Amino acid sequence: MSAGDLHRFSFEGAPVRGALVRLTTSWREALRRRAVVGAFPAPVRLLLGEMAAAGMLMRSGIKFDGALVLQLKGDGPVGLAVAEITSGLSFRATAQVVDEVAADATLAGLVNVGGGGLCAITLDPRDRPAGRLPYQGVVPLSDDGGRAMTCLADALEYYMLQSEQLATRFVLAANDEVAAGLMLQRMPAGEGAAHDPLTPHEDFERITALGGSLTSTELLTLDADSILHRLFWQESVMRYAPRAVDFRCSCSRERVRGMLLALGREEIEDIVAEQTQVEVGCDFCGEQYRFDAVDVGEMFAPPSAQSAGTDTLQ
Repeated sequence: MSAGDLHRFSFEGAPVRGALVRLTTSWREALRRRAVVGAFPAPVRLLLGEMAAAGMLMRSGIKFDGALVLQLKGDGPVGLAVAEITSGLSFRATAQVVDEVAADATLAGLVNVGGGGLCAITLDPRDRPAGRLPYQGVVPLSDDGGRAMTCLADALEYYMLQSEQLATRFVLAANDEVAAGLMLQRMPAGEGAAHDPLTPHEDFERITALGGSLTSTELLTLDADSILHRLFWQESVMRYAPRAVDFRCSCSRERVRGMLLALGREEIEDIVAEQTQVEVGCDFCGEQYRFDAVDVGEMFAPPSAQSAGTDTLQ
C-alpha cells in the first residue's frame, strides 16, 4: 500500500496550477510512532495532519534543496505546532501541548486564544552557510480587520497573499487514517501569467469555486483520480507524474549525543547519578535514546583516550 502521494497539475490556457496530496500509511505511522511517548488530543492530531498536508503542497511548488518548516505559535493550549517537509517529500510533525485541549477546539482555541498567534514558514536550504539565517515569513493568525483565523486553510491563504503575493486556495482535512489537501494557486508573473497575479481573474475564480466544492469526506475517502475528475472534468487539466511521500524523522543517536555534549559533563553526570542513565525521547517520532554511565564517560573522554579505545577494539 502506498504511504501517500502528491499530484501536481495545471490548467491549459489558464494561469492556475494545483497540487493534491494524500498521506495514508505514512500519516498513520507518524501517529503510531508519536503514541509511544504519548498520543496528542484529537484536535491536535487533526491540526498536525492538516499542517503536514499543507506543508507538502507548499513544498511541491518551490524549487530548492532544503526543508520547508511550517510553524504555528500562540498563547493557547498548543504553544507550538510544527510540520517539516524535506526536498524528498518526507515529513514529520509535532506539537507542544501546554494545557488541556477542548474536544471541539478549532485553530483559534488551540493556538490563538489571546489573539497573538503567528504563522511562520521557514525555508532552510541544505547548503546554507554557517551563520546565515534561513528565510522566514511570519504573519498573524488574524486578518487585516483583527478577526482571528478560524482554520488553517484561511491562515495559509492569508500568508501566501501577504508574504508571497500569490492568490491561493487550500482545502485541508485530516483524521487518524488520512491527512490530505488540495492547493490551487495563481501562477506568478513569468510562469504563464503576464498580468498582475493579485488582480481578479475569471479562470482562477472559476477553478477555485470548483475546488472549494470539495468536501472533507471526499478529500479523505476518494483517490486522486476520482477527486480531480469530480472537480475538473470540464477543464483541460495537464497532470504531471505523481511523487511518493513518506514519514521520516531526522533524529539520530549522534545528534542527541551532540546535544548532551552541549549541556556539559557536570549536568549530564548529575542526571546519571540520580537516574542511572540519561534518556532522551524524540518529540517527532517517539524514538528513545539512552546513555548510561559508560556512554557518558566515553562521550566526555579526551580525544586521545577515545582514539586509544578505538585502536584497542581493532
